[in-house]
Formats: sequence, C-alpha cells, structure tokens
Amino acid sequence: MSLQKPHAKKTWTLSAVLGILIFTSSLFAGPSSAEAVVLDSTLHEQVIMLPVISAGEAVELETTVFKPPGSGPFPLVIMNHGKALGNPRNQHRDRFVSLSREFVKRGYAVVVPMRKGFSKSTGDYIDPGCDMTAHGQTQADDLQGAVEYLRTQSWVDRDHIIIAGQSYGGLTALAFGTRQFPGVRGLINFAGGLKMHGGDCRWQQSLVQAFADYGAKTTLPSLWFYGENDHHFGPELAARLYSAYNQAGGHATLVAYGPFKKDAHGMSASRDGIRIWWPETEKFLKEVGMPTDQVVALDDEVKVPEHEFAAIDDVNAIPYLKGNAREQYRAFLGKSLPRAFAVSASGAWSWAEDGDDPVEQALEDCQQHSSVPCKLYAVDNHVVWADGQQPVVATATPVPAPAPVGVSVQTASAPAQPSTAAVAGP
Repeated sequence: MSLQKPHAKKTWTLSAVLGILIFTSSLFAGPSSAEAVVLDSTLHEQVIMLPVISAGEAVELETTVFKPPGSGPFPLVIMNHGKALGNPRNQHRDRFVSLSREFVKRGYAVVVPMRKGFSKSTGDYIDPGCDMTAHGQTQADDLQGAVEYLRTQSWVDRDHIIIAGQSYGGLTALAFGTRQFPGVRGLINFAGGLKMHGGDCRWQQSLVQAFADYGAKTTLPSLWFYGENDHHFGPELAARLYSAYNQAGGHATLVAYGPFKKDAHGMSASRDGIRIWWPETEKFLKEVGMPTDQVVALDDEVKVPEHEFAAIDDVNAIPYLKGNAREQYRAFLGKSLPRAFAVSASGAWSWAEDGDDPVEQALEDCQQHSSVPCKLYAVDNHVVWADGQQPVVATATPVPAPAPVGVSVQTASAPAQPSTAAVAGP
C-alpha cells in the first residue's frame, strides 16, 4: 500500500467554449508517431450506439468515443461508469473528459459505454440484490460485448487495451478481469465497488467476498485508487478489499491517497485529480507494455476571456438576478474550482462545480429554464461577463469524427455531470 497526497491546486478553464483550435502540424499518423499536433478542443467526440451481444442478448449501448486525429489503430482505454441513486434510465451519459484528455494526448482512443438500461442504452438494468459478485459479473457481460465489438474495428489496436472504471464501473472492470480476454493488458480501478442504501443487506461483506472471488480468477495486473475521504468506500473498507483480492491470488497495487476536495469518490472525474492518478498510471502503463509518451498537444491553458466588468465577489454587480438568487451567487463563491456561473436576461441562473466541464454544465442547466440565451458571468475566480459586448454563450458542439462501420451516430449534446450544481428559473 502506498500513500500519496494531492498537490496544491492548479486551475484552468476547458477550451471547449472557444471552439476549435488550429492544427499546427500534420495530422497524427498513428500511435507510434512522434510528431505532435494540436487537436481540436472537442477531442473528436462522438456519441454512438454500440451494437453488442451481452449474455446472449442483442443491445445497443450509448457510448462516448474520443480519438486522436488519424485512422489508427490506436491503443484503447475503455472507461466504465458508476451508478447514481434512482432509476438508471435517468442517469446522464458519462464522459470522463479530463481523464480522456490525458489518454488522447498519448495517442489512445477512449471509449465510455453506458451499460444496459443506463441513460439511452437499450435493454434493462439487472439488479442481483445483495450479491456483489453477481453485480460485477452482470455488468461485465455488457463490457465484454463492447470489447468484442471494438476489437473488430480497424481504428482499435486489439493487442493494447486497458480496462478502467470508477465506482460501480471499477467493480465491473475487476469482474471483467476474470475472463482472461485477449489483448487486455491491465485494469485500473478508481474507487471501485457498489454501496447499498437501506435494507438489511450486509453489502460491505458481500463486496469483500466479490473482490476475493475476482482476485482468485484473474492473472491481470491492476492499479487501484482510493482516497481518505471517500464517502462510499473509506480507507478501512478499501484495505479489506485490497487484502481479499491479493490474498486470493490477485495482482493489485493500491494507491491510498489523502483527502480530495469534498469527496474523493469523484477524483477520477475531476481535472484536479490528474496530478494524483496520472503519475502512478504512467508507471503502470509502462509495466504492462502500453505507450505513455505524449504525441498530441492539447492546449489546456486556453481560457474564457476575462473582463473588467466587476470584481468576482461583487454580488450586487451581477445583472438580471432576482429574489434570493444573489445568495446563490454567494454560495457559488464558496465552491471549489473549477466552477462556473451562468445567467440570462429572463432571470434564470445556474452554477456548477467540478466534474467533466462545469462551464458547459452551468450553461446547459440555465438554458433549460430560460427562453432567451444563457451566458457565462463567472468562471473559476474571474468575471467573464462583457458589458456592452457579446458574452460567451453555450455554442460549443463536439465535431463528429467518422463513425465505426455498423453504428449510428448522434450529436454529442448531453451535459457533463459535475459533483455539484444548482439551477433556478426566473
């Protein structure tokens, strides 16, 4: 078990709001190319309906794909999502933009499939109750179908695949590791597990048993991340899971890091989490024969233009706000970075904190409650509202890349999910 503390925060604003960056050299020729290019800010994001066979059932999984320029074949990371409370159908599409950027920089394609019954995926979610071993394996059926399909695609390097997952997706990844699938080099587990709420299920013990079962049946190496203030799986439980897995015959390395923001459970979805997970992941990738050199240059420092309209803490300067909305702006000022606050002439407003892209989230949520365009007022510690000018509006739309043969393509328009958000209409 190793201990790693988060470094001091460094913040930036995602460049997606500014549109497409300019290519400054020739297109990326493949994962072995050493010539860096500047990729457009949307990472060639696609949303596709992936046709898979899961436990004998034909389903379509709503899937986000990020790829470098070029035709590949690219080494592949499949990132698996967690489970929110409530009906899985109401869960938004996961993107893991910050994580995906780090891999795309290094020439990887990143695929994030929503499993059966989640979001717009077809089929029904299967709930095995308190049987955590079955939970992981049932979800791994969908993952196996996705891997089987993706290995047939010309843009995928079928011999260089990493399976990763967060929370329920981490459990899914470890369960999949028992299947000895060709081409898969290793597993990455970000706070993996499943927490049961209510009832008399002894879910912690069932989870420990599941990890022991998976460890006994896999030969794949795995890298695990669990934080000190994880509200789902704290240090004691994480240590039990790690011990059960390795004592049963598994090959896991645990990175037990310190507190991360309000809840370490969401570390992998935060851009501030990169400095925790990437250094250890880089070592792990090298050990399992995966590339780590940066071959695509992404400009992380491009920001929404700042303006001198008002000081960031001048609550009375914000236009259009009504009622207690200014109190919500005060609450926004106490949120961690990255963050964004949006407002419209109708009086609608929204703020978002952390997550894939709080800028897009704030604009999207505000717009759902406004008949006129919502515009950014503040991003991180800066006012971006331009008095008398045209402020930044939600216009960034991912540029679709050519779809894999045999799949349907949708516009990537579903909002990213931050750790915290608030919204109100006029």
